[in-house]
Amino acid sequence: MDTFDAIYQRRAVKRFDPKYRIRPEDERRLLEAAIQSPTSFNIQHWRFVILRDPQLRQQIRALAFDQSQITDASLLVLITADVMAWKKQPERYWRNAPPEVAKMLVDWIAPFHEGREWLQRDEAQRSIGIAAQTLMLAAKAMGLDSCPMIGYDIDKVAALIRLPADHVMGPIIAIGRALQPAWPKPGQLALEEVVFENRFAP
Repeated sequence: MDTFDAIYQRRAVKRFDPKYRIRPEDERRLLEAAIQSPTSFNIQHWRFVILRDPQLRQQIRALAFDQSQITDASLLVLITADVMAWKKQPERYWRNAPPEVAKMLVDWIAPFHEGREWLQRDEAQRSIGIAAQTLMLAAKAMGLDSCPMIGYDIDKVAALIRLPADHVMGPIIAIGRALQPAWPKPGQLALEEVVFENRFAP
């Protein structure tokens, strides 16, 4: 599928066919695409939790306003991020770069992040957002449907998946085959409302 077609056709599907199963090789292909997403300093904060256990899914559904996507989607991916990834063997993020480039970038990582907890969290969440969109567009390109979900009890789901203390939660991405079409698009804001030249108006 053309990239622009995938962008325009991707919709948040609310009803998935519970009988449809994504092939393991297609699941891997989707995840391999997701980790091509860019991250600051190539830190690759994202951690993808595949929610496969039916009992766990039922527990999460109960914590997600009983949304059927949780149990009916073929693939359910909770995207989290390691906020402290910047200090965990940072040289591994640049192992294939020329030595002088690797040293320069690795030497910048700590001063950029140290003592800036807000930035550490912001960068982790930015990485989650980009990976989520990459995953959903890849799914659409493969003829699959998806739905990003933030309507769940974050703290309780974090406890269920044993989220490490230095990680943050992102959206759950449901992927599968739509049982019914998505709702019509409610309306996009005009470009003139969201695009500015150089500065905001005084």
